[in-house]
Amino acid sequence: MKALFFLRHYNDIDHITPVITKWVERGHACDIVMIGKKRFDSDYRIEFLKKLPGVRLAHLQDLLSFMEFTKWRLQTLLLVRSSYNSFLGPLVKVLARLYHAKRREVTWLRTTRYLLERSFPEPGKGVVVFDWIERNSEICVEWVEILVSVARHQGLGAVSLPHGDSPHASQLIRRGEWQLKPDVSFSAAGMFDKVVVPNELCAIRFRPFMDDQKLIVLGSPRYCEEWLAKLATIMPPSPLVRSDSQLKVVIFLRKANFTTFWEEVGEVVQMVAALPGVELAIKPHTRGGWKQSLTKSAALRRLRNVTMMDDNIHSVHLLQWADVIIDLATSVAYEAIRVGKPVLAADYLHAGRSAAAYFMPDAEMRCRDDVYEKMTGFLTNGCASYYNETQRQRFIKEMLDVPGRDVLPHYVALLESQAQGK
Repeated sequence: MKALFFLRHYNDIDHITPVITKWVERGHACDIVMIGKKRFDSDYRIEFLKKLPGVRLAHLQDLLSFMEFTKWRLQTLLLVRSSYNSFLGPLVKVLARLYHAKRREVTWLRTTRYLLERSFPEPGKGVVVFDWIERNSEICVEWVEILVSVARHQGLGAVSLPHGDSPHASQLIRRGEWQLKPDVSFSAAGMFDKVVVPNELCAIRFRPFMDDQKLIVLGSPRYCEEWLAKLATIMPPSPLVRSDSQLKVVIFLRKANFTTFWEEVGEVVQMVAALPGVELAIKPHTRGGWKQSLTKSAALRRLRNVTMMDDNIHSVHLLQWADVIIDLATSVAYEAIRVGKPVLAADYLHAGRSAAAYFMPDAEMRCRDDVYEKMTGFLTNGCASYYNETQRQRFIKEMLDVPGRDVLPHYVALLESQAQGK
């Protein structure tokens, strides 16, 4: 069977690479088209995929002529939310009105037909796969709707796979979110035949806009045991060196649009750094992380045992290096939970309720005292026996292994069913 996968950035690569790998292990073929920044083409997982039999990978920029790609890219910029938030926002709005939907459709259709004919020269069987497409996605929803419509007309399936694991058990987590109501940005996913989510916390976002026939819960591709074992064999050597510090701590930061109480985060960093024998690494988010105030703090940068990590340091290397993770509600911590490494769910540092704290209340930090007591405890007694094991197993069962441990075979079975032809 044949599949056409579209990948944009690290989140897509994180969550969909495991599915692609299992797909080709089952003897199927696929095309992968990169549609984000060119720098993602050199990611070590992309390099791994390129070497798999049955995989053909290319960036959209290399598939289209210069003129066609420029038109596609400019139209995308006219419609994505980030363009309106820039200082050129007023000009973008004027251009979007002048370059109206009927004019844009010509380029969307030309690009769509080329890609589908390239991957499926004999229409009728196959599946087209995107990640979650939302109304505010960086990729243009208008183009995806046209591509999915044409694919369906040709008898192809259309599936939306995860690009996240829902690190929050609450909804009002970003600046300007003040009302508890269904988030219409998730309604865009209704264009697909099937929308796959890893767990029920993710499913809640989509349920107001689709029924159980369309919405499928299949577990976490990124954090299932099968993929983590495979990932350990393909990741590049770690540039991090294990020093003789007694306790190594990592804080993974969220994107800048999530409400985070930065003053207290800075206080916690300085408090932890003041403990003897502690070494602390801070990893900004790969998208927009350097916009956050903490990364610019001169007081923190002066601390000898605190390091602000660059983009070229992968999270998997930091998770291997660390003894303890302080969690600001990011799914990166899920790998540590899976293997039993302590994760401090510091929910008092942000506006949300984290999934880690929701499922494992014994791991929740409610104040600065809690963080101090845990850290001094690790220094005195080590990091073993941190979790309430019943709570941790519930987290794994309900967040990662749904409906069971064979996560990737379930994903491949779904894609196979959608590739059978309409």
